[in-house]
Amino acid sequence: QVQLVESGGGLVQTGGSMRLSCAASGSDFSLRGMGWYRQVPGSQREMVAYITNGATAYYSNFAKGRFTISRNNAEQTVHLEMNNLRPEDTAVYFCLFCSRYRCTATGDGDWGQGTQVTVSS
Repeated sequence: QVQLVESGGGLVQTGGSMRLSCAASGSDFSLRGMGWYRQVPGSQREMVAYITNGATAYYSNFAKGRFTISRNNAEQTVHLEMNNLRPEDTAVYFCLFCSRYRCTATGDGDWGQGTQVTVSS
């Protein structure tokens, strides 16, 4: 079973930047899509971005132009670079090892433990 370890969360001011990282153990990393999702208490988890096994990236509308997802198959890591952060980006961010070569909106796969991102106004 894959294990995911996220890092990089914390507190940042509005307009600031933050980089999240997720390191995966186990096999098949290069065959699977990897995604970042986020959740605010009382709300459903939503997809932020995902990257296919072929490194094609997809973004939710709120992430387009501000966030960049990337992967390194040799290191088995996926990163989320977030720029121009807003208070509404405050959430727990989760890494997902997707069940297939791409990820789904509902998030099928194995989850990381989550990392808190707080954007102060």
